[in-house]
Amino acid sequence: MLEFQQRFSTEDACRAYLRESRWPEGFCCRRCGGRERYELRTRELVTCRACGAQTSVTAGTVLHRSHLPLREWFYAAYLVVTQTPGVSATQLQRQLGLTRYETAWTMLQKLRRAMKRPDRDRLRGIVEVDETYLGGPEKGLRGGRFRNSSKVEVVAAIEVRGEGSGRARLAIVPDSSYLSLGRFVRANVELGSVLRTDAWQGYAPLRRQYDHRPVSQRGDGSKVLPRVHRLFSNLKTRIEGTHHGIGRGHVRAYLDEFVFRFNRRRTPMAAFRSLLGLAMVHGPTTYDRLYARESTG
Repeated sequence: MLEFQQRFSTEDACRAYLRESRWPEGFCCRRCGGRERYELRTRELVTCRACGAQTSVTAGTVLHRSHLPLREWFYAAYLVVTQTPGVSATQLQRQLGLTRYETAWTMLQKLRRAMKRPDRDRLRGIVEVDETYLGGPEKGLRGGRFRNSSKVEVVAAIEVRGEGSGRARLAIVPDSSYLSLGRFVRANVELGSVLRTDAWQGYAPLRRQYDHRPVSQRGDGSKVLPRVHRLFSNLKTRIEGTHHGIGRGHVRAYLDEFVFRFNRRRTPMAAFRSLLGLAMVHGPTTYDRLYARESTG
């Protein structure tokens, strides 16, 4: 914390970091490709010397047109990636001394949308895959994959690394059919990898593209697929303990946050740098996008 506060103690320090993240190989004009620039300090703009095109270090990012100080954004990102149980909007509001809860909530939502890298690598090696449901208990409904439920169905994949776990992926699926499960697996697991699942028929066709090794699941599923079930347990504990439940329309953003934090759990400061670096490749998040109901497809 002390190192963080010293490094990003001023707006200029934060702006310099964003500039380095946006142009890691030096400034390059988006209009003419010019390499030389100068800054208009009073307007916080970078101007190309060749053509005069102007831009700010936050233009086109999740911080686009934010009226909050960069130091508050940096502190919010730091808390998101370093707090072990995560941080809720209420906690962030208190930590930053914000007057409105909505401001803290919006900041968190924008940061979450910067956590999914568009070109991330697929999982490889031995990978466990399974599904679960998110939501509270429902009266009159039995368990199983065929159910008339309002809960959100989530599928997960996680790498087996010896006795431990490697990287993970999570996604919402509309159902447990091969069409849904196969699409997720192919998008997130390298072809030819060893695939461990239960004996559900929705996974059976994957044997044509993977070394599929289904395991008969009798009783406790955590015994045959321990890593993916531990992942689900941690996810549900995080949702209920930190956020006390989440809105159905925003589940995908929370899943992206969980995966981002899980895959960088051993390197929190690298996660902070990655989050602000990733913010440079995401477009601005509008009010409509924040409050829109997301598809479960």
